[in-house]
Amino acid sequence: MLYPDQFGRDPLFPKHSDFAVVFKDELAGRGVIAYRAFAKGDVIARMAGHVVSEIRQHTLQLTPETHLFDPYFSGFFLHSCSPNISLNMVELTVTALQDIPANSFLYMDYAETEDVLFKQFPCSCGSPNCRSWITGRKEIHNAAMAQPEMLNLNQAMR
Repeated sequence: MLYPDQFGRDPLFPKHSDFAVVFKDELAGRGVIAYRAFAKGDVIARMAGHVVSEIRQHTLQLTPETHLFDPYFSGFFLHSCSPNISLNMVELTVTALQDIPANSFLYMDYAETEDVLFKQFPCSCGSPNCRSWITGRKEIHNAAMAQPEMLNLNQAMR
């Protein structure tokens, strides 16, 4: 199991044989890779972590006042404007939105769960429906937060 024993032994918890948190690249950092294939609609894992009251990097919003801090698994899902997973923040499950081949990274849309992000950022997902700038679902684009070198890097990658 990727989770320490303190979270119990739920059979849906991610196993080392199925998933790992690995370094993807300099832009994305670390992400979760699935070592085996999953079919569209599969519940692929259950999430756990520590409930905290503040937004942090690697938290997922449970309610407007609470967040799940998961430094073991779900806190490392990468963003895509065309995600391959969806998160149920009530049941704490992860479902495949499409067939996921073995050795693929798991991508969620951060606006699915977050009202406000820890930090807005330029998107480089390359999806045809890429929003270019990633915010929480209740935030407005704040270009003043952007670092010019990051925006230039993002534009150069397109």
